[in-house]
Amino acid sequence: MSLAGKKIWIDAEEPKVGIMFKSLIRWFKDAGAELMITARDFDSTFQILDDTGFDYIKVGKHGGNTLKGKLRTYIERLNDLFPYVIQFNPDFFVTFGSVEGSRISMGLQIPSIGISDEPRSIFVSKQLFPAIDKLITADCIPIEDYIKLHADREKIIRYDGIDEIAWLSEYTPNPKILEDFGIEKGKFVLMRSEPSFASYFIHKLKPDETLLAEIFPPIFKKHSDYKYFLLVRTEEQEKWLREKLQQYSDNDQIVITRYLPNIVDLCFYAALVISGGGTIVRESALLGVPSIEFFPGETAPQEIFLSENGFPMQHLRKIKEIVDCSIKILEKGPTTDRFTLDFRKKIRKFENPNRICFEYVKEKLLN
Repeated sequence: MSLAGKKIWIDAEEPKVGIMFKSLIRWFKDAGAELMITARDFDSTFQILDDTGFDYIKVGKHGGNTLKGKLRTYIERLNDLFPYVIQFNPDFFVTFGSVEGSRISMGLQIPSIGISDEPRSIFVSKQLFPAIDKLITADCIPIEDYIKLHADREKIIRYDGIDEIAWLSEYTPNPKILEDFGIEKGKFVLMRSEPSFASYFIHKLKPDETLLAEIFPPIFKKHSDYKYFLLVRTEEQEKWLREKLQQYSDNDQIVITRYLPNIVDLCFYAALVISGGGTIVRESALLGVPSIEFFPGETAPQEIFLSENGFPMQHLRKIKEIVDCSIKILEKGPTTDRFTLDFRKKIRKFENPNRICFEYVKEKLLN
């Protein structure tokens, strides 16, 4: 049934939203709904949304690495979002983790739904969960992790899978990425820095630092025939890492950057993916790519889910373990069946949270 005449507001507060909600936005548009997409200046959010071709409104920025900065920008963004929402007058609000959006939707009594895979983000979760009407969460993450952060058990929708399935279930690799970057499949490594400025990292790392400065050199020394993409999250991280790796500045086998287009394609064709955050290694593991996460905390339920279901995911914390494991993976090289579409069969055994979200919103708007 058509959603013509219905208005849906989506707030993209982080890069993952632009990737995850791409199909969801398309489904809403195809159903005839009018959309307003607002976005926060954080990491590569704007660039990813630019790549999708969707129209969006730039509102606010990330608060940085201090609690005062986070609170100040929250207040400012709340104020800046308000007139857009009043003018658009949405019938529904859809979010991944927008604290500002959920506060406005609650205050204006706009029906809302959110998807959450990160109850470790305590400050965001405590504000988000009580404010939205429905919360979609993965079965593999204990429901108690949400309840203790003020989520209402009766308002939680559970599904069998993880968030990354939302966009990878429809994914088709594009080999053009190899030509664009002048690389060969299975002959490059993708490394992603940790989100050291995130609220759950404030007391663990300085915001401009990354362990890639220690992880990369010994791997490169052993396997300098591979190309390396070192993807950082902020301008400060990039500057710090370039200084630490200054001896490699003239080596065209090494790319340090804050943004890489078509990142999923790079994951698919990589020999190995290493990251201090979860999303990119979950993507790569689902695609059958050997993946190592070096997040300093406990292993997330999603990573356990991947390992238990046969996806090549490892969570290692010690530098030596990460380096030794990486060297072994690169020495072995990709299997002959690595670059096929076999990953789809495994992924499609699980549920897609985007489809659950779409069907719920459609039902509510049409009844």
